[in-house]
Amino acid sequence: MKISVITPVYNAEKYIIQAVESALQFEEVYEIILVEDKSPDNALQVCKQLAEKYNRVKLFQHPDKGNHGAGPTRNLGLEKATGDFIAFLDADDYYLPNRFDAEKELFKDPKVEGVYGALGVHYYSEKAKEQYYSLFGDNLTTVYKKHDPKDVFPGQIHMRGSFGLFSIDCLTIRRDSMMKKLKPFFKTTLRLHQDTEFLFRLSYYLDLYPGILDKAVAVRGVHENNRITAVDSKKIKPATTKVLLWKEVDDWAKNENTIPEEVKMHIKRIHRSYRIALAPTSKKWGMIVRYLITDYKSIRSGLYNINFREDLF
Repeated sequence: MKISVITPVYNAEKYIIQAVESALQFEEVYEIILVEDKSPDNALQVCKQLAEKYNRVKLFQHPDKGNHGAGPTRNLGLEKATGDFIAFLDADDYYLPNRFDAEKELFKDPKVEGVYGALGVHYYSEKAKEQYYSLFGDNLTTVYKKHDPKDVFPGQIHMRGSFGLFSIDCLTIRRDSMMKKLKPFFKTTLRLHQDTEFLFRLSYYLDLYPGILDKAVAVRGVHENNRITAVDSKKIKPATTKVLLWKEVDDWAKNENTIPEEVKMHIKRIHRSYRIALAPTSKKWGMIVRYLITDYKSIRSGLYNINFREDLF
């Protein structure tokens, strides 16, 4: 196996060495693609030192040396990758020694186009744990049991509460399959949740198989400056970012003839629920009443998918 590990780097001066060295422990890792995204800290200099120290570490920036966000930054990493397989690793996360154990066996079968595993959590400080333990706990982020590849997409979309979710840090993809079947890669229109949208489409187009689900193969590092925790801590209203995510998913699903109609409708209803959440109070009740009359399940779906009291009002 020749695995290209793609790592977008932003504001990760304190963590990037650990991330890189956790990937270097594997002979299967052919290269680590660092794409620095105009960090406000000293991350660029640390990345330069890593690229000088390790011949498997390659450093890139956007042509304009600007900040473009995680989606375009991962896309640039994909353009530069030359391995047969693609894996991702956020700059403040790290791999565990069992990260590619399942992949080494499963990818012997050519029909396996991707493998996903379980993500653990580590709090870098007591303050981070105090702030975010209620969000992440000590839980694994994973699909909770093994499913046939054809069930992964509808499971991610339609049964998210019981099916579970997999993380991009624990995903390994056959590069040729992704290049042939998935375009665009990460949506540049999304500043946040672009990995969630990517995983939805990936699980639709590619046959993804479960790897190690009962224990972590990688670890999410939680600290006070995570981009996603800024959203989850209500610095940014969650509905603001989620409505953009589900608009992208809804627009995409409309044009895919083989997606079952009930799944398309479920996506539409989630999109509607976040649109209601973002609407001015003067319009909100009118939208609720209209959907109660014309499509009650839109309201019921919204109650399931968003925090009705906090996100909606």
